Amino acid sequence: MTATPWGFRDILPEEAQAREEIALTVKGCFREHHYLPVETPLLEDKGSLEEGGRIADTPFKLFDDDGRLLVVRPDNTLPIVRLVSTRMRAADLPLRLRYEAPVVRECQRNAGGSRQFTQLGFELIGAGDTAGDVEIVSLVAEAVRKLALPDARIIAGSVRPFKELLAACEDRELAAEALRCVHANDFVGLDARVAESAEPEAVKVAISELPRLHGGAEVLDRVDALLAAAGIVAPLTRELRALVEGLAPEDAQVLSFDFSIMNSFDYYTGLVFKAYAGGLPDPVGSGGRYDSIFTGAFGDGIEVPAAGFAFSLERLEAARTSAEDAASDGDHAVGRGAEGPLRIAVPKGSLKADTLDVLEAADLDVSELRDPGRHLIVRGRDTRAGEGAVGDIEFVIVRPSDAPAFVGCGGADCGICGWDSLIEADLNLLQLVDLGYGLCTFIEAEPAWRAGQAERNYARRGSLRVATKYPRIASAWYAERGVNADIVSLHGNIELGPIVGMTDRIVDITATGATLRDNDLVITGRIMDCTARFFVNPGAARLDPRVRNLADRLAAAVKDKHFEPVAGSAQ
Repeated sequence: MTATPWGFRDILPEEAQAREEIALTVKGCFREHHYLPVETPLLEDKGSLEEGGRIADTPFKLFDDDGRLLVVRPDNTLPIVRLVSTRMRAADLPLRLRYEAPVVRECQRNAGGSRQFTQLGFELIGAGDTAGDVEIVSLVAEAVRKLALPDARIIAGSVRPFKELLAACEDRELAAEALRCVHANDFVGLDARVAESAEPEAVKVAISELPRLHGGAEVLDRVDALLAAAGIVAPLTRELRALVEGLAPEDAQVLSFDFSIMNSFDYYTGLVFKAYAGGLPDPVGSGGRYDSIFTGAFGDGIEVPAAGFAFSLERLEAARTSAEDAASDGDHAVGRGAEGPLRIAVPKGSLKADTLDVLEAADLDVSELRDPGRHLIVRGRDTRAGEGAVGDIEFVIVRPSDAPAFVGCGGADCGICGWDSLIEADLNLLQLVDLGYGLCTFIEAEPAWRAGQAERNYARRGSLRVATKYPRIASAWYAERGVNADIVSLHGNIELGPIVGMTDRIVDITATGATLRDNDLVITGRIMDCTARFFVNPGAARLDPRVRNLADRLAAAVKDKHFEPVAGSAQ
């Protein structure tokens, strides 16, 4: 064997020693606050874990010799829930437990991620309300300080306001779809679904705006106003206000709010928060309150509040070294934070012209971007000053299909590409603005002279052979229709698939329909319309206000604009 399996790696002495020092610091902090160590097995019974909550990201499953389905743990919280529920029911509350343990999660192949990482975490079981929230947030802030992590921030939110808002909706389909959109960070889709609803206007405004709210404690006033207008008078921000008041000044000054982090509704019940540091786009840790999991575990009718938090050892190490890397890299540093130029991934090809026009309409200087020559990164600037200004800019010129990777992996703060590219990339990105240009339609098509052949082939072999450049979009569409489709992934001249008899049909985009007509192809199904979208790295959105400012300006720039379809757009 010459290499480890993909998503796994060896750790050599220099890195292992650095990780050890970090782990000792964090565990020492937990120990000082009387958190006791526990260990759980690497393998868990899947059914037992599911009694505590939904399990996601479980790439490794196996059967033991008793026929039980086992999983390699994807998280440490649910195993500890199982441990406490079965072995520590007689213990005095509150319980303070800590752990250091590897977990394995699903990771998209070729996305630069790892399937194994180590969690350093703690669980506070039996302490609720403000005291419990203050304790867990303070403990995280203290650990970050002791590690001397640069640019540390704690971003908090709560799932309660949005859950209560959705529960009050009479349109249950809207509630379910809104929840799906927030889980997927698709705020453009959320707006579109809300616009179709017959719910009162105040409810629709609240559903669209709540996940976008961010800022200091003053943002909680806006949450209350939105909920009150929607007819919800319960004090749903009381816990967050009490948290701010209960924190020590050094902890409160690194805390801010962002309600886009509330995308784990079936797990958390109140406070959710993430820690960021070192200018990294990904959080170094996350956690929150999950009060419903232990209901009944300590006796019939007994409700036991619980909360926890887990650091990623790998990200802590990256954050600790980011300042040194930034100093050595100078202007080329990755993880620049809000101090360096705002970096925007812009598409070349058919989307370029409209992208330049929209950026210019938003008052950005794109003169160097119009003719960059062979330069891959060009400078820009904001022609506005004062409130809402974004200052210096770097444009990173990329293929539209690559823009999500650049933004998702921290190479850019935000970007523009077609919705299709975002679906195919399937990365954790906030989709904020539908820019309206690059309009095209995803269609299923076949040669006119082979009408009926696809159905006969399907009846004979039980599957449809489809050529496409968009395997995720095509697979999802056929799955929704209950059609068994064998996808043949191509990168160009998709139309040739059925023409030469390699496939039955194609799934592709059409804007003007010229290519279909020229090759005598007819449309057999319409899948979705697609336009360009402005999207952002979640970490950048939560740490750098310029990203949200630019989103607002782009939305205003395209509000009343009309764009003509462009052949080959949204690729």
